Amino acid sequence: MESKYTTEMTGKPIRCKAAVARKAGEPLIIEEIEVLPPKAWEVRIKILCTSLCHTDVTIWKLTDGPAAYFPRIFGHEAAGIVESVGEHVDEVKAGDFVIPVFQRNCGECKDCLSPKGNACTKFPVEFFGGMPRDGTTRFIDSDGRPIHHFFSVSSFSQYTVVDIAHVVKMSRDVPVDKACLLSCGVTTGIGAVCKIALVEEGSTVAIFGLGAVGLAVAEGARLQGASRIIGVDINPEKFEIGKKFGVTDFINPTSCTEKSVSEVIKEMSGGGADYCFECIGLASLMQDAFSSSRPGCGKTVVVGVEMHGTPLSINTYELLRGRSILGCLFGGFKPKSDIPILAKRYLDKELHLDEFISDEVKLDEINRAFDMLHRGKNLRCIIWMDNYF
Repeated sequence: MESKYTTEMTGKPIRCKAAVARKAGEPLIIEEIEVLPPKAWEVRIKILCTSLCHTDVTIWKLTDGPAAYFPRIFGHEAAGIVESVGEHVDEVKAGDFVIPVFQRNCGECKDCLSPKGNACTKFPVEFFGGMPRDGTTRFIDSDGRPIHHFFSVSSFSQYTVVDIAHVVKMSRDVPVDKACLLSCGVTTGIGAVCKIALVEEGSTVAIFGLGAVGLAVAEGARLQGASRIIGVDINPEKFEIGKKFGVTDFINPTSCTEKSVSEVIKEMSGGGADYCFECIGLASLMQDAFSSSRPGCGKTVVVGVEMHGTPLSINTYELLRGRSILGCLFGGFKPKSDIPILAKRYLDKELHLDEFISDEVKLDEINRAFDMLHRGKNLRCIIWMDNYF
């Protein structure tokens, strides 16, 4: 990762390959596109590798609504090298190793300066298909037509343009593929435990869904010293995988014929788990997680994005008695200050990251990554750009 990865194309459009989603739910198409130079407060990044997250798949399937923009370049977990920067960018320079993140962190607004939460209110309008400051695109297809952005990142392209509020500078000591993992899923899961729930040593934790984010929750619970980590998943293979991240007990809901999952968890934990985490994105599981928490003090953290837009119904009497339910976006972490801390914990051999990588493919094979995720056959598939594989 030296400066050789920068180019002489500063201020000029770059032609490169990208995996473009033309229609909802249809396979991505590898196309040659044009990536425009960065404007003020923007960074053009040469993507080295990216990975596929469930949120990519959820929104890729949408046929209508404010987030359903096509054609589009998906992807929001990645690592790369700064190729060039626009005016007013002094935080990074060409040749720096960075990760783009969907969670904004300008470092200047009232919310970024507050120790509470990780919201960023720098921009008054939310643009779902373009750059965050003006909603315009930096991607043009071979016919001269615009291609929409995704989550302010769009990493399924050899080059992308990202606002500086969405860029985190990384230590060159961190391997490229491990840095990629810290740009969304793993960070979200660990933060849900350490930043949102504040799990204490000796606690009992229940995790609904042992995908990459759920296993990151387990990893966070392990780091916090939880004494019992209960994993809930319909795939029995996830228990053996979960053991690597600290999962001590496993419940397969399809095997719970006489009792509900919440009843089983209450029996295992002596009344209910201290902390429950929903990592799938189903309102029914959020309800199960809440019901599995300890009466009077149990915390439930919603980590998964509800994939059908179904509202959650909670018995307010249980809230009055002391149970609580919390939301969690990007683990509550402020990217620019907190991700480097996680990276250091990995370098210090405290944090497990290697075990999250189950597969690797080239950009041309990106649809294989979608297929493997659909079949539940992987955790994180690293997608290497052809110019770096």
